[in-house]
Formats: sequence, C-alpha cells, structure tokens
Amino acid sequence: EISSERSVVWRKIMSQRSERRGIHVDQSELLCKKGCGYYGNAAWQGLCSKCWREEYQRARQKQIQDDWALAEKLQREEEAAYASSHGSQSQSPAQPSQSQPSLTPFSKFEEKKTNEKTRKVTTVKKFFSPSSRTASKKESHEGKSHSPSFTRQPSLETDRVSRDFVDFLKNLQKPGREIHKQSRAFIESMANKKDLGADELSECVQDFYQNMSDRLMTHFKGSSEKVERVMDQVEKYIMTRLYKSVFCPETTDDEKKDLATQHRIRALHWVTIQMLCVPVDEEIPEVADSVVKAITDIIEMDSKRVPRDKLACITSCSKHIFNAIKVTKKEPASADDFLPTLIYIVLKANPPRLQSNIQYITRFCNPSRLMTGEDGYYFTNLCCAVAFIEKLDAQSLNLSPEDFERYMSGQVSPRRQDDPGSWTHSAPNVNPVISQIHHTLDLLTCLEKRQQQVLDGALTMQAELHDWQDGVAREVQDILEKFPLEIKPRASAIDAENVESDRLPPPLQPQVFAG
Repeated sequence: EISSERSVVWRKIMSQRSERRGIHVDQSELLCKKGCGYYGNAAWQGLCSKCWREEYQRARQKQIQDDWALAEKLQREEEAAYASSHGSQSQSPAQPSQSQPSLTPFSKFEEKKTNEKTRKVTTVKKFFSPSSRTASKKESHEGKSHSPSFTRQPSLETDRVSRDFVDFLKNLQKPGREIHKQSRAFIESMANKKDLGADELSECVQDFYQNMSDRLMTHFKGSSEKVERVMDQVEKYIMTRLYKSVFCPETTDDEKKDLATQHRIRALHWVTIQMLCVPVDEEIPEVADSVVKAITDIIEMDSKRVPRDKLACITSCSKHIFNAIKVTKKEPASADDFLPTLIYIVLKANPPRLQSNIQYITRFCNPSRLMTGEDGYYFTNLCCAVAFIEKLDAQSLNLSPEDFERYMSGQVSPRRQDDPGSWTHSAPNVNPVISQIHHTLDLLTCLEKRQQQVLDGALTMQAELHDWQDGVAREVQDILEKFPLEIKPRASAIDAENVESDRLPPPLQPQVFAG
C-alpha cells in the first residue's frame, strides 16, 4: 500500500511539473531536415548521413568548379599580360638607343613576374588534375616516413579481430576471399592518406562501405540481412585496425571539445533531478540499479573501438533508462520522459571523451545504423542531450538568472540552503520522499555534530582520569614518606622466652598394657 501510494504521489507531482515546465522534444525534431524520414544529427547540421554526404559532395564539386574557373581566369589574364609584355619588347629596338637601357630592367621584371604567375596557374591546374594529384600525394608520402599510428605492431585485440574476420569469411568461400582482399587493400591505402582531414578520412571510409555494400547486395541478390551481417564484420575489422589513427585525429579540435564538455558538466554538478523533471525515483532499489547500469554503459562506450560497439553501449544505457522510468511510473516511458533522464545520466556520468566518441561514430559508423532503427534513435537523442547541456541556462531549469549564476559560481548549492527546511517549505511540489531524504540528511548532520561533542567529552574525561591517577599516586607516595612502615622480626618459637622450660617434665609417652 505504501509503494502504491508513493507511486500515485510521484505521478501526480511529475504531471504537475510537466504542466509547469519540462524538456520537450518533438519526434519530428529528431528527423532529417530534408524530410527524407531518416534520423538527423547535430554534427551534420540536422541532416542524416545520406543527405549530408550529398550536400558535402555537392559543395565539394562546386568548390572544385569555382577553383577551376579561378584558375582559367588567372591563366587568361596572365596570357594577356605575357602577350602584352612581349609586344612591348618587340617594339623597343625601333626606339632611340639612349632609352633602351632604362626599359630593359623593367621588361625583365615584367617577364619574371609573368613567368612566376604562369607557374602558379600551372600548379593550380595540376592540383585539380586527378592523375597529377595522386602522383604528388605518392611522391610526398615516399619522401616521408610512415606515421607510427599506421606502422605500429598489431595489438592482441587486433590479432583476435583479424582471426575472427578470417574465420567468418571462410563460410562465404570465394566472395569471402575477395572481401578480405578488398578490406586489406583499403587499410593499406589509408596508410597513404594520413595527412587528410577527418572529413576526407570519413569520406573514404563511407565510400568503401557504399561500394562494398553494393557488391554484396548484388552477390546476395538483395538479401539485406546477409549484407548487414557481413558489413558488421567488415566494419569491425577495418575500424579496429584504423582506430588509433582516425579516433580524435590531430587535424581536428575534438580533444578541445572534450575538455570543454567535461568542464561544463563539472560546473553543472549542482543540477538536481527535480530541476530536469526526471521521472525517476532512485529510492526504489530496482530503479537505482538501472541508473547505475546506465551510467556504467555510457562510461564504457569510450573503451570500445568499433563504432557499432559504441552504439551498443548507448542502446544498452537507453534501455536501462526506459526500465527505470517504467518501474517508477508503473507505465511505459514516453519520449518526453526519456530525454530529461538521459541528460541527467550524462550529467552524473560525465563520460570521458564524449565529443570524440560522438564524432567517431558520426564519421565512421555504417550509415544505415544511424539513419534508422533504435540505435539511430538513441544516438540522436544523445546528441540532443549533449547540445542541451552545452546551451543549458537559467530558463531551461526554471531558475532566476541570479540563482543560476550563484549556483554556477559555487557560492551556494540548491542542496544546502541556509534554511534547513527550505526544501519542504519553499517548494510545495517537491516529492515527499525527496523531502524526507533531505530531512534525514539534516538529522544525520545534527547527529554528526552530537557525536563529535561526545567524542570531545570522552577525550576530556580520559585526560581527567589520567590526571586523577597521577594525583592519587603522588598522595600515596607522600603518605608513605611521612609514615614509614616498621616490620618487627618474627619469633622463633612460642616458648622461646620461657626461662624455666627446662624444669618441666618430659612429655607423656604412650604405653602398652598386657591384658
């Protein structure tokens, strides 16, 4: 009865809070802005991976065309300048001889300048030529030593994944050998692209995924389940081998974002479960256990190498969150319940390298997993939670700007106000269980003070006992010195002082009578 009554009170309080304020995200806000029906991503400006790649390739193609147009324009201008300078040189002998020395240095300067610009135009055109671009890349990489991240010795995990990949491909026979050959060739080709940026590396990996998926779809005659199973193994093999070189690369600011997010979450340590309207009662043992498991899963994400495994940690965390909400509310959780709880879990966990992991999944995960399914839904919500934490302000928590600044600066904490009963009297909609918890904490604080007083009294009493013992010992010693104890020698026999004892008759002897 107590449990059911607590559940009713909890639902009533949370319904009142949701009417007053709350974190609400419409389902349509999670979808791609292009309206394709797939899940979007904040890192892709609200687009899904498919639409983002189309936009990226379109922008890249436009940039190339603009560069070509600029190169051609520069070439035309330089050709005109070159022709003009040679025309002036051809007319110079007809002029008087005394003026020729003054024109010669200027003509040489113009010719030198024209030649330099012509070389620049040629270089620009060569840069956009596919064959010369590849050749220049190869020459530059031949002159440089390979990065340690690509030439490192394979780890035990890498060896294990490689063996598992080979064992899996044995069942496919001839297609399996071709898949293994293509995968190894792609990994070796990535070693020559270590100077590329993160977006270019992502483009290479995504192109490989797309080409491999198309080939598999043709081989398996449209069986998407078999294709997905093989692509999972391909992704695991490739990304395990490339993890060290493509996770948080030096060409990005992922590490800086990680530190900023960690500092932000630490600064928000004072945010309570009531401020976020989280429908979770951690007093219930099963709920508390689900919360701990959710925190563990989101932290464990950083230890995984494969994007699919990192997504699995996010999915597991989300399922524990849904279970905690379901047990608390005695009914299935909604999207409005899930997102605030996920934000609360992220704030409590403060996962390591959160931004780097999100970017790694975004860049190198199989795009089909991010666009549809529960993995894509949970990952999109995690991105929304991180974006909310970065932009969290006083209005988001229904606080005044003054209180928000005081909490952020650490001057006060909402958990400890000057008024011991502030939680009970100033917030009428606070859960009575939470109020009881804080009342118990206050009692424990008072008990701690009383215990300290008892310990101080015990130490004082112990000191007094030592002083009393020393005083008694001194008094006994003084009495012994004033009144010393005299002990007389012991007498040798009872009749020792009797002088006439020798005149006494002898003692009676026993006699035997015959009879």
